[in-house]
Amino acid sequence: MSVSAAVSSLTLVRPDDWHLHLRDGAALEAVVADTARQFARAIIMPNLKPPVTTTAQALAYRERIDAALRKAGIGADVFNPLMTLYLTDNTPADEIVRAHESGQVYAVKLYPAGATTNSDAGVTDLLGKCAAALQALERCGMPLLVHGEVTDPGIDVFDREAVFVERVMQPLRRAFPGLKVVFEHITTKEGAHYVRDADGPIAATITPQHLLYNRNAIFLGGVRPHWYCLPILKRETHRLALVEAATSGNPRFFLGTDSAPHARHLKEHACGCAGCYSALHAMELYATAFDMVGAIDKLEGFASFHGPDFYGLPRNTGTLTLERAEYEIPQELPFGETSLVPLAAGETLPWRMAVAG
Repeated sequence: MSVSAAVSSLTLVRPDDWHLHLRDGAALEAVVADTARQFARAIIMPNLKPPVTTTAQALAYRERIDAALRKAGIGADVFNPLMTLYLTDNTPADEIVRAHESGQVYAVKLYPAGATTNSDAGVTDLLGKCAAALQALERCGMPLLVHGEVTDPGIDVFDREAVFVERVMQPLRRAFPGLKVVFEHITTKEGAHYVRDADGPIAATITPQHLLYNRNAIFLGGVRPHWYCLPILKRETHRLALVEAATSGNPRFFLGTDSAPHARHLKEHACGCAGCYSALHAMELYATAFDMVGAIDKLEGFASFHGPDFYGLPRNTGTLTLERAEYEIPQELPFGETSLVPLAAGETLPWRMAVAG
């Protein structure tokens, strides 16, 4: 990474997004270019309707992503979607092996049933019903990507991640100590400290919204649905713990936007959808978060090195340059026949992307 003496520009190895929602159909076509403009690769979430539960479905979904990229004028050498499977109570071990052997499926996603968008087909009893699939993952060396929240209605929504560590993560990793686990979109001090201190192959992704905002952002001047995501924004003490983890240089922490596009009218709704759209300006958001604490020199490791190293993939060879210049986030973006609102719409960031190559 090269940084000018005045830190007016930043050139880093081209980054990857290790947690991304692209949706399908017209929605996919509307958003895929935003990610491909910045990132060389992205782990693609499988929570479509119906979910991507088989290797054949994952490969078919990849073909639709490739078609959307071609339609946007983006070459196959510019952006590589890394596919995943959606773990269910009935996922057989041979499907895990088939996915691994395909060379196109890189991980399996655990959604506790009912935890987030399109998670109704998720897991109800991880160790009881998924043991064979977990054993196959451990043998293949494929990561299990974990949405780390319990869904017990008796647990406060702000406590669900911390309780998940105790109830699910610790027993899972005792039972399968060699299993590679990514604790996705961590939001709490407890989650960050667990990943920092635990034994064995574990890592975590961190989103831009959880680095930049605490839960006050949802309620500033009224209920602001475009800051609502799951896991939900937490207290300031948790945000600070995430910033400390992300900027620490610890290779267990890396970039995952969890960018999740929803039509504006479905966010601004009596029961609004969870998810923040950050694919448009992800690197500007991350640069702002790192720069705010004087850690812009740590961004390249977090964005470009730690993720591929954990997944056992080569680092990218291209570069991306950010410059210290004002960037005003658009108020809305086209989204098929409707529109979507990006995270922090209308605000001005101090960094903007200059070029990627």
